[in-house]
Amino acid sequence: MKICFFCDSIYSFGGVQRVLAVIAKELGKSNDVTILTLDKFASTENDIYELKGHGIKVDFFDFEHIDKFTGYTHKPYSWAYKKYQLRGKLASDIYTRSSFPLAQRKSLIRKLNSIDADIIIGVHAFLSIKLATVRKKLRAKKVIGWMHNSYKAFFENNPAYLEGLKLHFKYQMNKLDGVVVLTNTDATLFKEKLGLETTVIYNPLTLIPGNRCDVNAKKFLAVGRMSPKHKGFDILIKAFSLFAKENKDWTLDIVGEGPERNKLQNLIDNNNLQKRITIHPFTSDIQSYYSAASVYVLSSRWEGFPLVIMEALAHGLPIIASDIPVCKEFLGDNEFCSFFESENVQSLCYALQKAASCTYLEQISDMALDFAKTHNTIDSIIEQWNMLLNK
Repeated sequence: MKICFFCDSIYSFGGVQRVLAVIAKELGKSNDVTILTLDKFASTENDIYELKGHGIKVDFFDFEHIDKFTGYTHKPYSWAYKKYQLRGKLASDIYTRSSFPLAQRKSLIRKLNSIDADIIIGVHAFLSIKLATVRKKLRAKKVIGWMHNSYKAFFENNPAYLEGLKLHFKYQMNKLDGVVVLTNTDATLFKEKLGLETTVIYNPLTLIPGNRCDVNAKKFLAVGRMSPKHKGFDILIKAFSLFAKENKDWTLDIVGEGPERNKLQNLIDNNNLQKRITIHPFTSDIQSYYSAASVYVLSSRWEGFPLVIMEALAHGLPIIASDIPVCKEFLGDNEFCSFFESENVQSLCYALQKAASCTYLEQISDMALDFAKTHNTIDSIIEQWNMLLNK
């Protein structure tokens, strides 16, 4: 079978890129797999995910440049559609033509048909919608959209990823042959809110674990991109500030980069926590941080499916997590995890205090390791993908 993944990037660091690379390499063991990316060709100098060594073909695509005349004639409707939430399938189809002009549609159709894949998989929402709008012109037997964010992140967050495009998403995505979402919670919401049938496939563990965590290190760990109103590192720092007034031993490592970094560092400085909280840049050796930590903290306001949870569990780390739907669904009522009320600083502070005073972290670590060995293994996830692709 010939499979083509269509993505924004495969030559940069990110959770979506890592999951895509892992899934592509596993499917590539028994299929002909191509990744069509919007990366520039020069990016191939940095084969972060070792695709070449696994026989994965990488091809490149760039959308046609839109001339000024087309821009001037198309943008007004696109603006009006999102601004006034125009309803109906016809309005959505017209928006398709205004936001995705004919020249761009034709070039994408030509490129994908030249690859001649049996199955095309759009990675993330924006590209999946574009695939949906040209579905009838594609020769592939099956075209699938693979979502990497939650329903809430797409339509309800402020700002939302698909602000003003809820109805457009509904009408266009129904043109695809399948849509993959990350949780049962999202599957229910897509069905109830948009009438869209979906398939749930969790993300797998995407790295080889390092040494087991150190429950005696008295160290909390958080990992993720520092983007506004997402990972909740500001909430974590404020909660740790309260925690640190009573506890003088535990420290906090935050590994990540992004536009909020300076703001977070200022928050640390203003609370005189420079000796207790350290921000570290992203690294290809993230396993060393998991191995050196005692407890992992997920303070996110929202998530699609947090890869860091699987990575932390695979190192035996007990988990403190916000009570967002994906965490409650995946982690369930297990003793290795404690939940706090999302965005509640005092609730998170209490969870930190409870973990720091726990006298049986070693046993909890054993439970975390056992869970990781039996959940979201790459073999089980690939089996679900094969069932969908061969359906």
